[in-house]
Amino acid sequence: MASLYFTYSAMNAGKSTSLLQVAHNYEERNQHVLLLTPALDNRAGVGRVHSRLGIEREALAFLPSENLFALIAAAHKTQALDCVLLDEAQFLSAAQVWELTKVADQLNIPVMCYGLRTDAFGQAFAGSAVLLAVADKISEMKTICHCGRKATMSLRVDQHGNAVKAGEQIAIGGNERYISCCRKHWAEALADVGEQPADLE
Repeated sequence: MASLYFTYSAMNAGKSTSLLQVAHNYEERNQHVLLLTPALDNRAGVGRVHSRLGIEREALAFLPSENLFALIAAAHKTQALDCVLLDEAQFLSAAQVWELTKVADQLNIPVMCYGLRTDAFGQAFAGSAVLLAVADKISEMKTICHCGRKATMSLRVDQHGNAVKAGEQIAIGGNERYISCCRKHWAEALADVGEQPADLE
């Protein structure tokens, strides 16, 4: 039986690079993959998976309200799929994650999701929370903080490099807007003059 996979990390760990490498590996063996990406992530243009290494390719953009089981089933009828690869999985709705479980369980197609676990304020994204609960296989991609420790958090910064302490959960951006750091340095950046914020105590 096929599995649902969730690979997570902080920002800039190479998730999109890994996804594109997996796609290449399948296609090198004459197998067919479907790449999916949320329409709201338009950093490289709508419907594109882009790696910081400069490689990119087209993907099928989906909306938050879209039924992913129906979308993938229709694509599978047109061309039998060997794998579904989904970038920026944190933007999935809870319902969409459950639809992906049906792709693995009923269509017998492996689904590999790549995304962030938590937002810039330490809260789980809805899609990531459900993936952590129901994915068959979960793995972490590691990157490092400036101190050399493992980076587990994504710190949002403004145009001057100052930490952003509050705001919308979703704010699309890349290296200019987010810094990967360990929990200690993330908390320090969000604190006022070294004091722990009340919601982090």
